[in-house]
Amino acid sequence: MKIERAVWLFILTITGIRLALLATTDLQFDEAHYWMWSERLAPAYFSKGPGVAFAIRASTMIFGANEFGVRFFSPLLGAGTSLLLFYLGRRMFNASAALWAVIGLNATPIFNLGAFLMTIDPLSLFFWVAAMFSFWCVVEKSPEFSWHWLLTGVLIGLGFLCKYTNVFALLSIIVILALIPKLRVEFRRPGFYLVLLIFAAFCVPPVRWNQERAWATVAHLKSRGGVNQGIGFHPLEFLSFIGEHFIVYSPLLFLGLAIAVIGLWKRSQQQPRRLFLMWFGLPVFAFYALLSFNKAAAPNWDALAFPSFALLAVAFWRPHLEAKQIWRSLAGCGLGLGLIMSVLALDSDILRSIGIEIKRRDPSDGMRGWKSATLALENFRIGFERETQEKFFLIADERDRASEIAFYLHDKRSEGPGHPPCYIVESQDVVNQFSFWPRYDEFVERPPGKPNPEDQSYTEEGGVNLFTGRSALYIQDAGRKRIPHNLQAGFSWVDRVARIEVRRFGRVIRTWDVYLCLHYRTLPL
Repeated sequence: MKIERAVWLFILTITGIRLALLATTDLQFDEAHYWMWSERLAPAYFSKGPGVAFAIRASTMIFGANEFGVRFFSPLLGAGTSLLLFYLGRRMFNASAALWAVIGLNATPIFNLGAFLMTIDPLSLFFWVAAMFSFWCVVEKSPEFSWHWLLTGVLIGLGFLCKYTNVFALLSIIVILALIPKLRVEFRRPGFYLVLLIFAAFCVPPVRWNQERAWATVAHLKSRGGVNQGIGFHPLEFLSFIGEHFIVYSPLLFLGLAIAVIGLWKRSQQQPRRLFLMWFGLPVFAFYALLSFNKAAAPNWDALAFPSFALLAVAFWRPHLEAKQIWRSLAGCGLGLGLIMSVLALDSDILRSIGIEIKRRDPSDGMRGWKSATLALENFRIGFERETQEKFFLIADERDRASEIAFYLHDKRSEGPGHPPCYIVESQDVVNQFSFWPRYDEFVERPPGKPNPEDQSYTEEGGVNLFTGRSALYIQDAGRKRIPHNLQAGFSWVDRVARIEVRRFGRVIRTWDVYLCLHYRTLPL
């Protein structure tokens, strides 16, 4: 009971700290983009399911469209994941081992980022660990039927709607049932098939959405994995994949975890608990490791593998830690280094405030300067519109910038129902979720009473473009040397009219060029 109280106190304390810090930085660009999703709820989106959009919509309805409102659920999900891991570890081993697994998890930089930023990862990880816990309850009760089968199916389905990688839980379950002799009987019982049936029901919304949109998500995932350009063997890509894990999981913690998983591989085949944990992590990690021989996967893509690996690592290292002081010292250094890296990943300004200069960009740079740059842009637009007596719509060079501008604009001016406050450059290619929202280059049915200008272009259906003749402000990163061809071709005149710079500790962290684009005329069909 003492250990359980200590875990609760630890989790409540660290969750309180995370909640207190939520509004201290700007939204990271993925958060801003997912906020845009939450304003336009749908059964699925270009790259993900609808889970994160519905979560952000729920929290912003309570706290408003601000940093705290967008991020509110992230620390709570981190707390929930930690508690589930503790109670699973206690059931499988003991309370002491579970405690150290929770401490190690919360010392990992990538988990701390995930428990602060509201992206798909905290949702995905929470439902993954919850499904793993629920399935272990099934294993404990087998061969008797357990209603945890139904709960497991629901949890996998909910995780899938947050991140499609959660489908690997089904593969883990199949392998575990096949490799543990006493569980093979479950293939002849209804529980496993109920899980498949429940999961299939959760697949309906994203499948229908993709079916109606030429399977856009499938094409996107192939592109992200690099398989759309052919499959090759590139060892340096794999080494990059492994190297990034040493950074985001903390070097000593990842090394200790890797040694434990390799060291327990043979023994786990004869020990059901260790086999269970091994195979609830290995399929995800192996898939992205193999994929990385073609093109390095991002280190958060296989994050689902590491909760079960963490419990394995604690089980492997406990005898060593109890036997020798050197191992305890190394473990302490690993946890300490992980915490330091976590703090710096969230706020590298700590180093700058004591005079340590950092020239390279770091993770916290992605959470700085967006609000200030957007405020400067909005002030420029207000002044420019006052001078010219004309209303300008906004276009950005990429979805990250467009999403941040959309979030931080005070006047979220909409050109019509569902229109984003800031567009991306027109393109016939489906490049991201902006491609499915109303666009400035699209043709729509002519509104009743709208005159028919002689120079208006029409589609074969008789549509009209409502932006023809209007002017825009285009914003792009100052590092880009050229403006897109589609922008130049779509307007009669394009020229730079302003540059926006945001500095922090004397260092430029955000530089935007603003272009005036006169008289939109649509591209030839």
